[in-house]
Amino acid sequence: QVQLVESGGGLVQAGGSLRVSCAASGSTSRIGVMGWHRQAPGKQRELVASISSVGTTTYADSVKGRFSISRDKNTLYLQMINLKPEDTAVYYCNAVIWRTWGPQDYWGQGTQVIVSS
Repeated sequence: QVQLVESGGGLVQAGGSLRVSCAASGSTSRIGVMGWHRQAPGKQRELVASISSVGTTTYADSVKGRFSISRDKNTLYLQMINLKPEDTAVYYCNAVIWRTWGPQDYWGQGTQVIVSS
């Protein structure tokens, strides 16, 4: 089992910066890919960025050049700069462990990010 706890969300003005963190505990040595997803009101949850166990990163087109994902031991980070009102959402941390039967997803409870115009 893996437990994920996000922190660092809040209210920021457009153009500002924010860093959200995700602390992982439990069977962390078995975690493969980790990622940040977000869900805005009335919209589906979407992948924002991911990072593999060897550091390979991917980003949604909407955040490229503005967001940076990183991981350090058992903590996942998302550094966000030049924030826009459309970045307002609940941000969720995700971790994937590959089992013999396939991937198992773990999710945090989410942290709210609000960008005011």
